[in-house]
Amino acid sequence: MLWIEKYRPKEFSDIVGQDPVIRQLSSFAGSGMVPHIILTGPHGTGKSVTVECFAKAVYRENWEMNTSVFPTADLFLQGKAFLETDERFAHLYQKNQSLINNFKYIIRWYASLRPLDAEFKLMVFEDAHALSREAQQALRRIMERSSSTCRFVFTTTNQSALIPPLTSRCLPLFFVPLEPPVIFRYLSIVREKESLARHTCSDDELELIVEAATGDLRRGLLLLQVALETGRCEDLFGIAQSEAATVTSAAITALKGGDVRGAIRKLESLMIDYGLSGSEVFTEIRAVLKREYNHPALAVALADAEHRMLHANNEFVQVGAFTTGIQQVFP
Repeated sequence: MLWIEKYRPKEFSDIVGQDPVIRQLSSFAGSGMVPHIILTGPHGTGKSVTVECFAKAVYRENWEMNTSVFPTADLFLQGKAFLETDERFAHLYQKNQSLINNFKYIIRWYASLRPLDAEFKLMVFEDAHALSREAQQALRRIMERSSSTCRFVFTTTNQSALIPPLTSRCLPLFFVPLEPPVIFRYLSIVREKESLARHTCSDDELELIVEAATGDLRRGLLLLQVALETGRCEDLFGIAQSEAATVTSAAITALKGGDVRGAIRKLESLMIDYGLSGSEVFTEIRAVLKREYNHPALAVALADAEHRMLHANNEFVQVGAFTTGIQQVFP
């Protein structure tokens, strides 16, 4: 069994590293005054499981009956084939209609269902950045018409992909990458529970896992499971190295060699081909710069770029501006 499922939080108290968000949602659950919400932050920081714990806190034993979850990334990637095969939507799927018309019909149908022993139900859209603009416009109108019986919750790694008419109707709550001490403490507890009949790893090796996790607790758990079940911790950086990290390293190498346009194209490919948000691209860049080019000027430029990204409408412009701006730092 994967430990990310075995140690999946069951209630708010099990979620670590996101105290401000948890306090806010606990207050909403206790008062019953729940607005539309956007949960935004990097992968592995607890957005989806927080929605589940929130639903349990609001509805208790009826939480599943009052919570409708829509995997928008799967829907808009696979299209009508997904609707046709998924048991949640197959009975509503209309073969002669377009994907967007099917989407509108299904959302309206779920929004029309009365909540069970509650004033409202939750309509949850995972990976909401995958929603097309037309789908978002449709959602805006549905939100207006069903706000008395539904609360809409969007989870995303890229809030800038959502149109202003949606974001202005929602309270944004931000999930931050977990601090290394938080991940270290959590993984230490798991290590003690799991290493009895397996290999174990030292604190130094556990620190390597924490560094490789880069703020992603889910990733840290996966790496710890690999380390304890194989008895090998020394190859963790090779295991953790993703294609995105390889592309980022190639982009920085190209930039160091004076190929600015090539570096920008490689970084843009992370957003186009790999689906990373601008903030996630900067996370990959930070890891490479920290490991290979630990220069104070690069750290300052990266911090400024990440700050601008929070207020940007065009992430490609920000990534390009950052890449162009740091070329003179390399010898």
